[in-house]
Amino acid sequence: MLKLDFHPAGRHFLQIPGPSPVPDRILRAMSYPTIDHRGPEFGELGLKVLDGIKKIFKTQQPVVIYPASGTGAWEAALSNTLSPGDAVLMYETGHFATLWKKMAENLGLKPEFLGLPGIEGWRRGVQPQMIEERLRADTQHTIKAVCVVHNETSTGVTSDIAAVRHAIDAAGHPALLLVDTISGLACADYRHDEWGVDVTVSGSQKGLMLPPGISFNAISPKAMAASKHAKLPRSFWDWTEIVEMNKTGYWPYTPNTNLLYGLSEALEMILGEGLDNVFARHERLAEATRRAVRAWGLEIQCADPAVYSPVLTGVVMPDGVDADAVRKLIYERFDMSLGTGLGKLKGRMFRIGHLGDCNDLMLLATLAGCEMGLRLAGVSLKESGLPAAMEWLSQPTKASGLKAAA
Repeated sequence: MLKLDFHPAGRHFLQIPGPSPVPDRILRAMSYPTIDHRGPEFGELGLKVLDGIKKIFKTQQPVVIYPASGTGAWEAALSNTLSPGDAVLMYETGHFATLWKKMAENLGLKPEFLGLPGIEGWRRGVQPQMIEERLRADTQHTIKAVCVVHNETSTGVTSDIAAVRHAIDAAGHPALLLVDTISGLACADYRHDEWGVDVTVSGSQKGLMLPPGISFNAISPKAMAASKHAKLPRSFWDWTEIVEMNKTGYWPYTPNTNLLYGLSEALEMILGEGLDNVFARHERLAEATRRAVRAWGLEIQCADPAVYSPVLTGVVMPDGVDADAVRKLIYERFDMSLGTGLGKLKGRMFRIGHLGDCNDLMLLATLAGCEMGLRLAGVSLKESGLPAAMEWLSQPTKASGLKAAA
């Protein structure tokens, strides 16, 4: 019988690749009294977060904030730019690229899935040359948009978006570029303007360290122009009225006031640390994790070191080992949640999240829990992964302010 009143000592280790742990500082900000969303104080809050979030996307263009999950922002990106029956080129990198394709089909679009065959396609990033070749063949320009996932949360692969933009330009094709960086934003370098992205989709519960419930569309002028002629039905998702009212810090409907308090605090934390420092911290923790996995003698889901994700690491289980059984054991024994394998990877691997509010000691405890759980599950490990991770993390960093001993 489930003990609903059971609360283990200490904090639960939430090491899935999102939702990520919410810092106490943000939780306190979210507990502020709710204010009038038409009053002057709210207008100031709205302007503050709308300006701050542009810095995270690295854009000078509008960023629409929805009271919704990342799935809602997917739909907003499609419905604001496309019309029924439009052809869309979508690249398969994993489970979330697959779900976005399914949504496109449900909306009456005609998505074409491009990618490497079988499991191999879920182990590598977007192949820009394949996109370029397909667009060159589309001499009538029937393809209206290219949709790719920046950081594929199901596999631990971060694709090169600048290279995708270059491929579209090299093909001389007018298609829009739509990018999902729901798990990449504020974890991995992302440049909406510089990389020529037309719509960037993201959410609150990953690198922004908030609970689920806020999603975003960063919008290029080309995408905004396309929205004037797009014919897919939309009302709640429509950019036009939102962007206009956002000029004074307000929304055309009731926004998620207390989550916006949290967003304001998250922006202060991230920008206070400095985006480059945030990215470096994520890269450092990711490398420590990969060194531990290699020491264990286990395989990393991402097969291309050039596109290793700084957000999460997928750990492939040996043949005959059920990854979900290992996760269950770790959860019950050590009160730690790890990400499950999704879609084609169900039962084959688990995912270690090292994103958002995470530091060296939190990661080492996570790796220790994984290692103990693997051994208890009977998985044969080559050696302990902790020394390899500790050696990497003990190296001095610019951010630490520490100098190596003489």
